[in-house]
Amino acid sequence: MNILITRHDKIGDFMTILPLLKIIKTQTGHKVTVLVAAINEDLARYIDYIDEVIVYTPDALQLIQDIRRHNFDVSISCFIDTRLACILWLANIPRRIAPATKIAQLLFNERVKQKRGQSGKTEWQYNVDLLARLDPNIKPQFTRPLLSFANAAASQERIVAFHPGFGGSSDANLSLPQYLRLAKSIAGQSDIKVVFTFGPDDAASRDYISRNIDFPAELIDSKGSLVDFCQRLASFELLVSTSTGPMQLAGALNIKTLSFFGDNRFAGPNRWAPISDAEKQVNFSVPKTGLEDFYQTVEHRLAAILQL
Repeated sequence: MNILITRHDKIGDFMTILPLLKIIKTQTGHKVTVLVAAINEDLARYIDYIDEVIVYTPDALQLIQDIRRHNFDVSISCFIDTRLACILWLANIPRRIAPATKIAQLLFNERVKQKRGQSGKTEWQYNVDLLARLDPNIKPQFTRPLLSFANAAASQERIVAFHPGFGGSSDANLSLPQYLRLAKSIAGQSDIKVVFTFGPDDAASRDYISRNIDFPAELIDSKGSLVDFCQRLASFELLVSTSTGPMQLAGALNIKTLSFFGDNRFAGPNRWAPISDAEKQVNFSVPKTGLEDFYQTVEHRLAAILQL
């Protein structure tokens, strides 16, 4: 069977379809092609359980032609909008599976009721559930990590990374002064190396951190490819961040995470927790009040994770 899996939004969202992709490839051996945003192209091409990659481009007519040439038997769309629905319909894919959500669902001929808005499961679990419509004999089981880098740089130090930015994709976070305070609380330990990572949209955060830091730390700008960033991330013991792309990348790598989420059903960890083993993730919902008490709880939990 020739299958197209679509997830054409942000980095973290792409990570949530990796379990589905790995399950299909390891259990069925079907040919797996993904349709992804341009930002995810290089990483998608790196992953060994993805056979081909199509980039979701602005040129709809060209995209329809590219999809038609592959002669897909079925598509599974984990996130839908009207433009995507029209493209897949016009590409003449016989079976088009998608969640029963939004008006766009009308252009899919196999719809799965999931009630994602209730956040009863994580996003990656909802995505895996779509496989039951493809083949009820597929088991929702996979091994971690979802991403691996055998040549990741080794370090004799325990690297703890703080990613204070969020690229507009998070509902709640520590303040920048709190990130500095939290990092400083562990920076004096002899075997700990503190790093701060920044994405392309984090210039203001980087400027603040660089002007106010008063302890040893490395500041890392993610100017290379997503594969380069993942390779470096794989060498970290722990990533401290809000719920954003780097957190989901860390989850796919199955490294430890300490993460901050919005205190509501849609943005909370019930929906957006990373894909890592449960014991490797600590997820906090940031309260609206009592932030100093909350910060103290986070600092104590960080020390416990690192066994300081």
